[in-house]
This record gives sequence, C-alpha cells and structure tokens, in this order.
Amino acid sequence: MVENIPLLSHHHDGLTIEGFSRAAVQTCWRVNELKLLFDVGAQPWDFMGTPTLFITHSHLDHIASLPSYVSRRRMMKMDPPVIYLPDSAVDDAWDMLQMFRRLDRGAMPCELIGLNPGDEIPCGREYLVTAVPTRHTIASLGFVVWQRRHKLKSEYVGLSGDEIRDLKLAGTEITTEKRVPVFAYTGDTSPPGLDNNPEFFDAKILVSELTFVAPEHRKEKIHKHGHMHIDDYRDRQDRFKNELIIGGHLSTRYHDKQVKTLARRGLPGMLDNRLKLWI
Repeated sequence: MVENIPLLSHHHDGLTIEGFSRAAVQTCWRVNELKLLFDVGAQPWDFMGTPTLFITHSHLDHIASLPSYVSRRRMMKMDPPVIYLPDSAVDDAWDMLQMFRRLDRGAMPCELIGLNPGDEIPCGREYLVTAVPTRHTIASLGFVVWQRRHKLKSEYVGLSGDEIRDLKLAGTEITTEKRVPVFAYTGDTSPPGLDNNPEFFDAKILVSELTFVAPEHRKEKIHKHGHMHIDDYRDRQDRFKNELIIGGHLSTRYHDKQVKTLARRGLPGMLDNRLKLWI
C-alpha cells in the first residue's frame, strides 16, 4: 500500500478512526466501517476507495486535495464519489474542479451536494448523518452519524409472530425509531459550535478540534478566529459523556512533547483519560 502522507489510527468499539489533522497543514479523517470520509485537506491513497465525503468548510487545509480524490477515483475506474459540503461552497468547489480538469486534461466526475444546518443524509438502512451549525470564520458545518435502531411499539409487545406479520402486511407501522449518536465531528469551531449542539457531547466517539494548549495564548483571540483552547474543554468537562474524545487540529506552534505536557497541565485527568490527543 502506498503511504503518501502521515496517518494515525485508533480503534474503539468496532469503529476505526484514521487520519491526520494539524492546523494549517492538513485535516482528513476516515471511519472505515461506516465507509465515510470527513474533510480532504490531504488525500491518502488508501482513502480514495471510500465513496462518500463530508467537508466541514472550505479552508485549504480541509479541502485542498479534493481534486486528487476525485481524479484518483476516475483513474482507478471507480464510481464518481458523492461529496457533501456547505451549500455556500458548492459553486466555488465546482469551479476549482473544472480548473483542475483543464490543467490535468482529465475529467472530474463527482456529485457535489450542498448542505445547510439541519439537513439529514441517509447512509444505508442503519445510519443517518445530520449536518449541524458550527462557529468558524467562514461557513462551516459539523456532522453527527446516528445509528437507527427500531423497537417494537409497546402496544404490540406480547403478540405472536403471526399477529405481528399480519399487522405488517396490513401496512401498520409496528416499530418506533431510536437514533443513537455513534460518531460526531466538529471540524473547526469556537466553543459555541459545541455548546449549541448537545449531540456532540452525547456521541459515543467525538472528534473535535483542539488547536491551542498553551496558557499564554489568549482565548478571546482564539475564539474570534474560530478555534478552541484546552481551557474550553476544562470549562465543559462535566458535559462530555463521550466514551472517546479525539482532540486534533493542534497548532504547528507546538511540538508533540509540548502538547502532551501543556494539555495535561491545563486539563488534569484528561477527561478521565477519555481525551486522546491526535499527535
């Protein structure tokens, strides 16, 4: 397998989170078992086989490799990918692809679908993705993947198999749907992106931005530029119900040892060791 960019991987409860995220460098994630990609600031060769991509916003470290992703799938004779992104970015993203089509002298077949907060995208029968509003310097979205579970309505509990079959054949809706948030991704956001979307705190796995960890970095400036500080996690530590929280998009101002030291100093216990730094 060609390894053309740095990647990290972590497995939790049946889901494998892969990718690499560093502020102003690149952000790309894959949840392999769900067959979903999130952001395309870089395009690992192995990721091109995943046909569905969600883009949080159009800053270059999150979208720059979109032409590579589309072109490689065409080159490998794969079906055109389906790409979801903020509705306001669709036309410019399409223009970018057409510019590369002319430069590369190769087609850029794909489907670009604009999203607004509240939109829902079915992913097979079992999963559903919702787009939620986040707070950044340009239009941005976060995404929540829900597992759809169906439970027999209470009034039909105790019926025989034949009776349930007859109800179904008669067109009666005999189940209710319960949605369980299994994965959530904030993209780049200031704290309101978390606070205004409680599903982020409830998801089994949360991938969130954690750009700054040094105490001397001023939070008001960080928030103005649509990012978060380790102190923002500490201030909300009682709200995180997630089994795993991945903090990525760390600033290039820090080296890995600094990140570990400063983060543990700013957030002792690291949310009961549920917070994993993506370094």
